[in-house]
Amino acid sequence: MGIRENLDVVEACMKNACAACGRAADEVKLIAVSKTKPIPALEEAYAYGCRDFGENKVQELMDKYERMPKDIRWHMIGHLQRNKVKYIVDKVFLIHSVDSLRLAQEIEKEAAKKEITVNILVEVNVAEEESKFGTTAQEAVSLVEQIAKLPHVRVKGLMTIAPYVEDSEQNRRYFAKLKQIYVDIIHKNIDNVFMEELSMGMTGDYEVAITEGATYVRVGTGIFGEREYAAI
Repeated sequence: MGIRENLDVVEACMKNACAACGRAADEVKLIAVSKTKPIPALEEAYAYGCRDFGENKVQELMDKYERMPKDIRWHMIGHLQRNKVKYIVDKVFLIHSVDSLRLAQEIEKEAAKKEITVNILVEVNVAEEESKFGTTAQEAVSLVEQIAKLPHVRVKGLMTIAPYVEDSEQNRRYFAKLKQIYVDIIHKNIDNVFMEELSMGMTGDYEVAITEGATYVRVGTGIFGEREYAAI
């Protein structure tokens, strides 16, 4: 199947998952994970209505930002190094992968220079995988409270990358745990924290994530097919 057919399938599955748990379809937004994908593939997805695209690497995001329409909402979903922050703070709609106070402080510094406010999600390594980035579930609330003191950074919610599993039901517990942390933070009424987004669920498990409260799902392979590690 091509990109258009894939998008139809994904969007139908999202609607069905929302219906199954009593949510409105517009409560969940689709991020087309375009990392490693060539510009023509992004242009095709754009032509079929995609406006939210997710990238893992700063250089690739910058290159595509320059070459794609300006109404696209770019999402930084990969690990972000502090020395790369200055290149993207004014280009991204949302940074999903803030996993430390030091990174948030660097975003604050660069955002202040440009006199902007940067929207971020705090990344939580709920499954405690050694290969993944993210703060721990135990430290997530404390990290949010610390980041909330930075005037040019706005915490909009949480993100997690669940383990790769054959059976998506195995990840339900991780999505439920992130939702519980999210609710706990809401109840604290922390100034400068706007808990609106839960970024969780990818190609293999986004339907389960939706039933546990995801507001963003990040789908790459399900839209574009297998990754292509070639030059842009």
